[in-house]
Amino acid sequence: MLEQKVAVVTGASRGIGRAIAEKLAEEGVFVVINYRGNEEQAKQVQQTIKEQGGNAGIYGCDVSDFSACEAFFKDVIETYGRLDILVNNAGITRDGLLMKMTESDYDAVLQTNLKGTFNGIRFASRSGRIINISSVSGILGNAGQANYSASKAGVIGLTKSAARELASRGITVNAVAPGFIKTEMTEVLSEQVQNHAKSQIPLGSFGNPEDVAEAVWFLASDKAGYITGQVLNVDGGMAM
Repeated sequence: MLEQKVAVVTGASRGIGRAIAEKLAEEGVFVVINYRGNEEQAKQVQQTIKEQGGNAGIYGCDVSDFSACEAFFKDVIETYGRLDILVNNAGITRDGLLMKMTESDYDAVLQTNLKGTFNGIRFASRSGRIINISSVSGILGNAGQANYSASKAGVIGLTKSAARELASRGITVNAVAPGFIKTEMTEVLSEQVQNHAKSQIPLGSFGNPEDVAEAVWFLASDKAGYITGQVLNVDGGMAM
């Protein structure tokens, strides 16, 4: 059994999830890096954490799969003896205009982003801190992202309901809602689209994955013990 706290970060092989995993490890938490498809990327994150003096494990699991998640969290708890922090970060996009969106694209996004968050909470509800990654799109909506916005709005509702249900166990459940963050998802946007997006951000620029990671660490830390059911926007003021 490890004396240090143990965290699971889903979708932690790249982008925001990677930054969160590295931040938690920096703070002395043992991090289980969840990934779905790219084991090599997950191993790279693990290696970086170890090089920086932290410790981490990796675990492949499709968070949208209910049975696989049950086995995943059971294995984590049996292997490491505890689970103190869960960060439900795994998410996908399948963008397209609502009237042209396919059923499969709608379902895939809801399955990973919303059901995946439910699965994590369902099987990790003994942990002291649960942080769900939503999005400013779930607050404001976004043209061409009806499926993504719906999933992330659902994450907010799920967060608030879970916070009420789990409070009696001393478990806090909160959400972080990033705006435009510099990741692979935003790098593919055209310069015109990026400039338009920046014009909608009061601070005038995209954020960094580390900005989100710092917010997650605060909510996971002992300093946030009296905060639950809240949504912390990390969006440069977009949704104020």
